[in-house]
Amino acid sequence: MRYLALAAVAAFVPGAILAAPVVSPAIQKALADPARADQQPDDAHRKPAELLAFAGVKPGQQIVDVLPGGGYWTRIFTGVVGPSGHVYAVWPKAAAAYGAKGVAALQAKNLANVTVAVDPAIITVTKPVDLVWTVQNYHDLANNGGGEATLGAFNAAVFKALKPGGIYVVVDHAAPTGSGLADTETLHRIDPAVVKREVTNAGFTFVGESKALANPADDHTLKVFDPAIRGKTDQFVYKFRRP
Repeated sequence: MRYLALAAVAAFVPGAILAAPVVSPAIQKALADPARADQQPDDAHRKPAELLAFAGVKPGQQIVDVLPGGGYWTRIFTGVVGPSGHVYAVWPKAAAAYGAKGVAALQAKNLANVTVAVDPAIITVTKPVDLVWTVQNYHDLANNGGGEATLGAFNAAVFKALKPGGIYVVVDHAAPTGSGLADTETLHRIDPAVVKREVTNAGFTFVGESKALANPADDHTLKVFDPAIRGKTDQFVYKFRRP
């Protein structure tokens, strides 16, 4: 009984390290799709089952995948949300040059429930969505002189795009505690405390975090592309909710 009581507290205290949720059949089916054969070798280190279950992804949802790169997450979302849901793979206009390859690759997949676009602003949706998701890209928003002002504008756009109760998930490479934005351009890492502060300042409630991508062996001093740490960085997975 004591264990159950503690688990209940963890489930309802904002900011708790949440227990690993059950991976739904919809997520399992999407991950096993033969159309993902080229992606599946990466599943071992990207932990999609754990992360999608943590985010609460389910059939019928409307999801925005911001700065989706080669479309790894978009291609999983499409199978989970199914024909009654929709996925928007979006590159903000400021990142259009970086998105050309990804846009072409995803459009070539002809995924019926996916819209691929370079957004004329940051995030533009016709109606509020259930989830906004960004992985390993939040730190880039602060680069090229963007700083906290750009992060603030991005978070405001996410808030506007989500329905009340909607979820915002940020996954990124951890920088040393107290480093702020000092390493976003050099190491491509960001202090998790900055992310939490900026997102909650935008009006979100911090729900909790997953340790699925944590790596205590990463001392946060290497550039994320360094062969010694690439694919094994210590990453934080933060979940926020729009009130």
